[in-house]
Amino acid sequence: MSSAAGVLPGVAGTPGILAKERTVAGPGFNRWLVPPAALCIHLCIGMAYGFSVFWLPLSHALGVTKSVSCPDMGFFAEAFTTTCDWRVSTLGWMFTLFFVFLGSASALWGGWLEHAGPRKAGFIAALCWCGGLVISAIGVYVHQIWMLWLGSGVVGGIGLGLGYISPVSTLIKWFPDRRGMATGMAIMGFGGGAMIGSPLADILMKHFATPTDVGVWQTFLALAAIYFVFMTVGAFGYRIPPTGWTPAGWTSPANSTQMFMITKRHVHLNRAWKTPQFWLIWGVLCLNVSAGIGVIGMASPMLQEVFAGKLLGVSAGFNDLSTGQKAQIATIAAGFTGLLSLFNIMGRFFWASLSDKLGRKLTYYTFFALGIVLYASVPTLGHTGQVALFVAAFCIILSMYGGGFSTVPAYLADIFGTQMVGAIHGRLLTAWSAAGIIGPVLINYIRDFQLAHGVSKALAYDITMYILVGLLILGLICNVLVKPVAEKDYMSISELAAEQKKAHESDVVMPPSSAVPSKGLTPVLVAAWLVVGIPLLWGIWMTVEKTRSLF
Repeated sequence: MSSAAGVLPGVAGTPGILAKERTVAGPGFNRWLVPPAALCIHLCIGMAYGFSVFWLPLSHALGVTKSVSCPDMGFFAEAFTTTCDWRVSTLGWMFTLFFVFLGSASALWGGWLEHAGPRKAGFIAALCWCGGLVISAIGVYVHQIWMLWLGSGVVGGIGLGLGYISPVSTLIKWFPDRRGMATGMAIMGFGGGAMIGSPLADILMKHFATPTDVGVWQTFLALAAIYFVFMTVGAFGYRIPPTGWTPAGWTSPANSTQMFMITKRHVHLNRAWKTPQFWLIWGVLCLNVSAGIGVIGMASPMLQEVFAGKLLGVSAGFNDLSTGQKAQIATIAAGFTGLLSLFNIMGRFFWASLSDKLGRKLTYYTFFALGIVLYASVPTLGHTGQVALFVAAFCIILSMYGGGFSTVPAYLADIFGTQMVGAIHGRLLTAWSAAGIIGPVLINYIRDFQLAHGVSKALAYDITMYILVGLLILGLICNVLVKPVAEKDYMSISELAAEQKKAHESDVVMPPSSAVPSKGLTPVLVAAWLVVGIPLLWGIWMTVEKTRSLF
């Protein structure tokens, strides 16, 4: 991108290339270049969702054709062994670390991001995420699983957190007229990362595999190189609007029920997280995500165990199926899982965009009210053999799970203002970390308890679904209680000026709209969207191919 369209004259050349001052947009910059920059980063870090593609190959990294097992080996011995293959359950700790450190990093460094700017945060995210993959590749090569936990889990998890929140504040400031849609586009990329990364990783592992090597460490290095290029392009593609900028011809809507919930003022991070509104929205996100994660974790086995032979047109329970029949319904369940992933991604854009019309609070009312009805109906649909309606219900549920993630940044901007929304969003993502523990633990333990006490597999999910309804009712109550913040919580004019100075925003103040006119459709804009659009469409196509078995 040219300097004329990138930074303001007189600003370039003084601060470092990663400095926030170097990212202030100049005349001629098109705001629609910012979403593909965000997608470049989110589509890469979204591969965290698809890391399970490595579990089985890594579980026989030494044996290649079959695992070299050591049944009596303890957890710490497995962490340092060079002679035994790793168990899938041990590898799964990396997935836990991903989301623990995503929430922790975004909470710890969200405030720093507001001052340092999205370019620096995005580039450090690239170093951490891709550097973590390199450390993991070395860990696979020398067969030390602790290096995978440290590399991808800890270092990569920090990259996830910084990369995830890096575009939020910037997008909301560029799109005050379409806050939900703008954040929905970026966060859609995080959900879509696995759609691209998983099949790509599978292709790479098959390419690098030999009779003596499963090809995982080479795949990690290849992905690190690919992701580093994309994430760096995204980081350097970020631009922030000059202070005071608004879209040409746009004015804040007149007062309405929806606008009553959208403030024109700003709350500081240090005050925001102490307000009841923050913790109510924290509860809204945590409870919505806990229910959704619970469904994601049990979707495949639930379909197989509830419908069993009905998926093949035969009347037989799961335990009565032959090995070949179980393999057939496993393929159908894999298609079901792929379909859910697709709705998760589409829901992130659809619901966040719709929230610009409905308002954020009403959108969350819809999530909880519709979710309560759908979750409560799932047991009945299972007992009556309504496979199509069962699948449709879960598709809608997963769309609202994704929609909850993409709508919450705009909800926070409505309540707390835009000045520090990225940092506030970072703190709020601890709700995701909590939900990642609550949802799966609650669902798995209840299921195991019921099976241990003689409940059939086809009925073991009924109570689980009703408990998830209870979580959604609590979430609905939290949403009802969200009100505008108290007058005392807003920053004063002097406090806002001081914060803008720390964020280097007071250095460049320009009049609204005319400062950064849009050039419309240009070759640069088309190229930017093709860079992210082609991989995303390829990922969607691969997912659709997998779902064909469901029909």
